[in-house]
Amino acid sequence: MRALLQLIFMVTLHLYLASGYEGSGYSPVEDDEDIYARNRYGDKDTPWCSPIKVKNGHATCSSPYSSYYKNAKGARCNIYCQKGYELHGASQVICQEDKRWSGKYLCKQKRCPTLTMPVNGGFKCIDGAYFGSRCEYYCSPGYQLKGERVVTCMDSKVWSGKPPTCVDLEPPRIKCPSVKDKVAEPNKVTARVFWETPEGRDTADGILTDVILKGLPSGTDFQEGDHKIQYTVYDRAENKASCKFNVKVRVKRCPKLSSPDNGYIKCSGAGDNYGATCDYFCVGGYELQGSPARVCQFNSEWSGTEPTCSFMNINVGINDAAKFLDQFYEKRRLLIVSTPTAADFYYRLQIGMLQQGQCGLDLRHITIIELFGVYPTYIGRIGRRILPPALGFQLRLLLRIPQNKFQLVVLDKHGMDKERYVTPVTNTDLFTLIDVFPLRKDEIKMQAEFGHTCN
Repeated sequence: MRALLQLIFMVTLHLYLASGYEGSGYSPVEDDEDIYARNRYGDKDTPWCSPIKVKNGHATCSSPYSSYYKNAKGARCNIYCQKGYELHGASQVICQEDKRWSGKYLCKQKRCPTLTMPVNGGFKCIDGAYFGSRCEYYCSPGYQLKGERVVTCMDSKVWSGKPPTCVDLEPPRIKCPSVKDKVAEPNKVTARVFWETPEGRDTADGILTDVILKGLPSGTDFQEGDHKIQYTVYDRAENKASCKFNVKVRVKRCPKLSSPDNGYIKCSGAGDNYGATCDYFCVGGYELQGSPARVCQFNSEWSGTEPTCSFMNINVGINDAAKFLDQFYEKRRLLIVSTPTAADFYYRLQIGMLQQGQCGLDLRHITIIELFGVYPTYIGRIGRRILPPALGFQLRLLLRIPQNKFQLVVLDKHGMDKERYVTPVTNTDLFTLIDVFPLRKDEIKMQAEFGHTCN
């Protein structure tokens, strides 16, 4: 009888397992352990739930009957998920009277929050944002990554590193112009140099905030020598880049000129630079022989020949008064002292004063011509040189000088009659008159410059 009952139970169980629990997680193929337990205990009153299965996890079960009754009525199973998965639903289920477990459960793969796209950059991920996924950040050209480049979704549902940022650490780019050496302009020691202002370029957003120049700007007259120029550009991240170049100005020069004996020179510019002009002058009583002016040429050589200052050679053998006076044109001023006799008081007084002011006469380029006598005897002299009687007579006629009384005539370097005195004049008054002549003003400046004075 007992064997019959066991056979009926087995048939009924078979029909029950095949009757509609498909999809419940219970398999019609029984665990050997369950079959063994049922065969062993044979409790027909104990309902059985489908064997418990946990995908991506496992369950630990206990039964009020025995450890073999893991899915018998009253069995309790704790649900656990493997690493990287989290439980959704009941964490513990109980096998109920209706042969069903008390709750539903599911181990779902853990997911990390969606990453934020970094400004001026992005990221690429493998397997999305699930546990174990790896995401790699990158930056746009011109930016550099600051922080973790690769992050991993961890079991704690957070990413392994903080979100990085894309920062502009790369300096902008700038290229300076190529400026060749410049030669100073003629008669100058400077050269005007031009160049295109360099334009920087930012490698990130292309925006520059400032351009600073250190040195002289383009279009400046640069002095002789080397000049350092530097441009510095800044981007919005305050990165900077600089470029430097030199402006070199060369002055072509001629050898230094020396003043001639008994003379001096006055030069424009620096006195020896390309284009400079040097004018030669002689002190009183001397006249220039040779080139009155020389120019420094591009080949660094002076034009003309070096002049000399020779004592003025006056030709007294000329019988024409006008031609005789032409010898002094633009060279000497003349004081013509006329007297009827060398014993004349005014004459003697005048000559005596002029002899005391010889230095002042030389500074003012003055030559004294003395005319003596009355008709029919005439004589004249320059210093110790005697003039022919006919020349003395013609000079009085040409200049309308009376022969029977004292007279002093002042002629400028152009032969112009500037003043006449019928009585002796002091050196002070005479020099005051001459110093206001147009040519004399320039002479005073040059003599002061070169230190030509009377002590």
